[in-house]
Amino acid sequence: MSKKVEQLLSSVDVLVVDDNQFMRKVVRNLLNNIGVKTVHEAADGLAGLEYIRLHAPDIVILDWEMPMLNGAEMLRIVRNPKTFPVPDVPIIMLTSHLERWRVVEANKLGVNEFCAKPISGKALLERIVSIIARPRPMVQLDGYYGPEPRKLVTDRLRLQKPPDAANLA
Repeated sequence: MSKKVEQLLSSVDVLVVDDNQFMRKVVRNLLNNIGVKTVHEAADGLAGLEYIRLHAPDIVILDWEMPMLNGAEMLRIVRNPKTFPVPDVPIIMLTSHLERWRVVEANKLGVNEFCAKPISGKALLERIVSIIARPRPMVQLDGYYGPEPRKLVTDRLRLQKPPDAANLA
């Protein structure tokens, strides 16, 4: 790991929102092992929302299945810039529920990254570095508010004017 990445990781503030205390501890240990020094925990979506409102963490790691307010519902609330004070917080959805519809739904709701449980330190590091080193701008498109979809970036590249064929001859 480069010194710059180590410095970034040591200064990042992460909130882990999961109703399973053991899973929060596992994620906390993985984060500590990759160099994240500041890790906070919330045992449910309501506590997670309150923490984000009050402390604006740099990254949120969010479980999908939780009682009262699940991860998708929490994500929907956070990504509403009209009613939530910190709609731009990067969110990693971390879940053992890997049905395609959940991945699609999480992307539609504005998740930055999607990870499967069980998670490795390497996979978590890659997602965090992606968020920190290559942040996607937040966009608002037809009811969607979240990180610019990666597909839009590739569409933009394809839409650029191709080289003039006459100049290639």
